[in-house]
Amino acid sequence: MSTVLIEIRRAKPSDAVAVAEAHDEAWRAAYQGIIPAIELEKLIIRRGPDWWESAIRKGSRIAILAFGDKIAGYANYGRNRARSLFYDGEIYELYLRPEYQGLGFGRRLFTSARRDLAQSGLKSLVVWALSDNDPAVSFYRTLGGKTVARSSERFGERNLEKVAFAWNG
Repeated sequence: MSTVLIEIRRAKPSDAVAVAEAHDEAWRAAYQGIIPAIELEKLIIRRGPDWWESAIRKGSRIAILAFGDKIAGYANYGRNRARSLFYDGEIYELYLRPEYQGLGFGRRLFTSARRDLAQSGLKSLVVWALSDNDPAVSFYRTLGGKTVARSSERFGERNLEKVAFAWNG
């Protein structure tokens, strides 16, 4: 009988290739048919291994969820970037490879990121999701997120609505 270790830890520069691969797979699955194909491809290509290695080396808070020896997903988080929203922290990205979705790993990664932010004094939290990304919207609602704002973002010729979910400390 073998046991597979599930670990959430801070990303290391040596994880950059695997994080880029997880990003690629997760974004293709999440945004195909939502973000125009050309724009989606540009966003994915821009975030290759070099980008991730640089972000990790510069100290960005990037947590990875490792399932055995494979990086199943990641979360990127820090201080809230939206000055109009009065929340301390923000999860900028939380993505899992498609085959790891629906197994409770997203919840574990979210909880870990939230705990790390709270330990840094960032008790309240906001997360943005594209409104058309039904799985993400459902995920954040299930975790108890309250809708606190709406905005939009332009992707090529398309303007897509996004929604902010928040949790108080």
